[in-house]
Amino acid sequence: MASGLLAGKVAFVTGAGSGIGRATCRLLARDGAKVIAADRNLQSAQETVKQLMVPAAAVEVDVSSLQSVQSAVSAAVAQFKQAPSIVVNSAGITRDGYLLKMPERDYDDVYSVNLKGTFLVTQQFAKAMIEQQLTNGSIINLSSIVARMNNVGQANYAATKAGVVSLTEVASKEFGKFGIRVNCILPGYIDTPMVAVVPDNIKQQVVQRCPLGRLGQPDEIAEVIAFLASERSSYVNGAAIEVTGGLK
Repeated sequence: MASGLLAGKVAFVTGAGSGIGRATCRLLARDGAKVIAADRNLQSAQETVKQLMVPAAAVEVDVSSLQSVQSAVSAAVAQFKQAPSIVVNSAGITRDGYLLKMPERDYDDVYSVNLKGTFLVTQQFAKAMIEQQLTNGSIINLSSIVARMNNVGQANYAATKAGVVSLTEVASKEFGKFGIRVNCILPGYIDTPMVAVVPDNIKQQVVQRCPLGRLGQPDEIAEVIAFLASERSSYVNGAAIEVTGGLK
């Protein structure tokens, strides 16, 4: 049932085809936003859109490509005749491996999606908001608790997710005067396709170390995103919010 908190707003969500991105689309729609579900896999984005009870559209986007992101901005504006004032950077990948053995390509791929992609989407959609003089904009970036825990075998992922925190803080300082807030979330281990491929023994260790004794659910991250997207968080800017069940 739509609550109307986000009525009249348009939201653009990357990584919308699964996991946290899909859950975010569902909850933003619940709160009354029109949703553009963006993913590199157009079919999975379309499947997300089918679950929504509001005006919604699916868009194919490669966040690592400026041209692709610019096309997505144009598609978003054309779809609802206004720029999205809510942008969620949920697209992310892993290519784990020990630092001494990590191929350059595995570093470049993770950087291109997780950090460069967040930069490009933030830059291009903020430009669109400013051009349309939208106020009360909210950009929400997905970092990771790995940015602070720094797991063995994740030199590329940890570095990009730490970069997302810094990028968020800089953007929050630069965009504040335009009425655009920028925040990030550091999820812990969430029950998503990305975590599904983690070996069971590692997951068991994580669950044992987590004070709540379980993995998180995508909706538990999406609820915090929905809060940051709404006027209920009107003075939250430049924040990095841990949603980890207490895992440190």
